[in-house]
Amino acid sequence: MAEIPVVIIASFAAGCLNAIAGGGGLVTLPVLLTLYPRASAAELFGTNKTCMVWGTLWAARAYVRRVTLPWKQLSVAVATGFAGAAAGAFALTFVPGDWVRKVLPLVLAVVFVQTLVQRTLGAVHAPPHTPAGQAARASLLAGVLGFYDGFFGPGTGSFMIFLLVKWLGYDFLHAAAAAKVLNAATNLGALAILAPTGNIWWNLAVPMAVANVAGSLLGTHLTLRHGAWFVRIVFLVVVAGLILKTGWDAYFG
Repeated sequence: MAEIPVVIIASFAAGCLNAIAGGGGLVTLPVLLTLYPRASAAELFGTNKTCMVWGTLWAARAYVRRVTLPWKQLSVAVATGFAGAAAGAFALTFVPGDWVRKVLPLVLAVVFVQTLVQRTLGAVHAPPHTPAGQAARASLLAGVLGFYDGFFGPGTGSFMIFLLVKWLGYDFLHAAAAAKVLNAATNLGALAILAPTGNIWWNLAVPMAVANVAGSLLGTHLTLRHGAWFVRIVFLVVVAGLILKTGWDAYFG
């Protein structure tokens, strides 16, 4: 039981980080892996998803009350994200994810460089596509990243923000808001597979969820107060951290 205060603090920090720029799993998963080395990956993954989904849902609720989103375009994407994550979580039981670990830091490095070099990227909210085009792109984005989230997971929220900015023309504030809605759907899709198989430690997941929501409240407040430029800065910091962490785990861990 001595580990619980540590995971609660980690979950609070993850909720705050995740609400701003994604990447909350960068905080909680290493802590869980360190504290519970004998646990199965599915148990830690399920427990982490259970706590993170509450913070993500709370952040999504706060964002949609203040940021106008194209719900007609996003509604199909929510469904494809859920389905993709469920498929990814199912595939996780059959296919090893080692190759994803090797590729992930390289893809994140491309995301980081593009965001850093293109200083105006995500500064203005100006989707260039028709409503049908937005819906198609958002659905493809959510389905692919949903599968990734269910299958592996780290950096899903950050990838969503980047692609909503780069591919759909969102600014960072609208992208953060939409990413929370889509990420909540992918978390729920993964849990739809993991929960019935008993891969959740409820005694740990419940206090972690409470802390995650509290952190999410803080992160959402900071984002709505400071806007797109704040999300961009935190996004770059989060992606840099993800590159270092995932690169170390993949090639030196």
